[in-house]
Amino acid sequence: MKVVKIPSRSDWSRLVKRPEFEKNELTKVVSNILAEVKSKGDKSLFEFAERFDNVKLKTLNVTSQEIEIAVSQVSEELKSAINIAKENIEKFHKSQYITEPVIETTKGVKCWRKSIGIEKVGLYIPGGSAPLFSTILMLAIPANIAGCKEIVLCTPPDKEGNINPAILYTANLIGITQIYKVGGAQAIGSMAFGTETIPQVYKIFGPGNQYVTKAKELIQQEGVAIDMPAGPSEVLIIADETCNPAFVAADLLSQAEHGADSQVILLSDNSQVIEKVTIELDLQLAQLPRTEIAEKALQNSKSILLNDLDECIDFSNEYAPEHLIIASINASNYINKIVNAGSVFLGNYSCESAGDYASGTNHTLPTNGFARNYSGVSLDSFVKKITFQKLDKEGIKNIGPAIEIMADAEQLFAHKNAVSLRLKEIKDV
Repeated sequence: MKVVKIPSRSDWSRLVKRPEFEKNELTKVVSNILAEVKSKGDKSLFEFAERFDNVKLKTLNVTSQEIEIAVSQVSEELKSAINIAKENIEKFHKSQYITEPVIETTKGVKCWRKSIGIEKVGLYIPGGSAPLFSTILMLAIPANIAGCKEIVLCTPPDKEGNINPAILYTANLIGITQIYKVGGAQAIGSMAFGTETIPQVYKIFGPGNQYVTKAKELIQQEGVAIDMPAGPSEVLIIADETCNPAFVAADLLSQAEHGADSQVILLSDNSQVIEKVTIELDLQLAQLPRTEIAEKALQNSKSILLNDLDECIDFSNEYAPEHLIIASINASNYINKIVNAGSVFLGNYSCESAGDYASGTNHTLPTNGFARNYSGVSLDSFVKKITFQKLDKEGIKNIGPAIEIMADAEQLFAHKNAVSLRLKEIKDV
């Protein structure tokens, strides 16, 4: 990691920039994939599976027999761990379900809002070297609580055409029955447009590589909603002299191992903390199975020495991290100063891994600075809010004249007339 010491605030805009990758070619490649899926349906998905996943599939859908086999292959220890996470995630997301009150804005005028589950949602679950079965919990649990009627799940197969058993076990545990062996941008296209086998959905959720991310960006132009803009994973850690450097290094590496395009940032007001964390990084990095991936991510990363923790918080708010860890015994003192972050972890024992798996909060979060204007996935992500209003005779009498005046001023005379007729009918009775 590059070390930067006491940069001036004028340099912060440069330091908060994420690594940039070639976008024009990526857009062209993904656009072509989406066009193929839209025009050729299932046929394109079989062709892409052979080209990108090196597998000749006989069918796209996962059978009940495959699920039964997968359930038997998952250890009881892992099943127990998944159940603990499931219970905590359910508790946290159920707490977000709120029935909003009916508000009488004027005598005789009642307004209220109701949450309705999005009928059809699609979940993308990455496979490959890191099969993210935990993401099924994070997405399917709130989808069920919200009352989504149809949940479609796409995930890439391995070279033998199989899906990771933990993914199938978790999907089955949550009650998902529509599971398809499709990965990459083509999976996003299949759920956006629908094919002979895979149903079209109204909103698509889930993380992925740059191809998946670009596909989600492009299908919005086709009228399909997505959870949020998301790119490579990231963490920013603010650490003072009360931190545990080994813990800090472990948290930095836990994010760096996600991918070579991930970024981790360490901020501190203490140069010795940065030195100790750097030593721990080298020691722990050597022990990781995904050393090469983490090393590449660290090349895109920085340790920055600032004047004090308040300045660290200011820098973090400008960076707007996906994950923010405050590694300090005084972490709670800074809660009210945090305005831009996806998810925040307070104190030396609140590791980012807790949020990734089992604390209960959602790990699908905005990256690349989008925490400035996007929230992470929650129960609200799976519902749409419909407003209702009911006016009785007294209500239209009370606000009708104001509506007439406003409509007249905007020269929308049919609007005015819709009120005038009602007021006249009431007056004539």
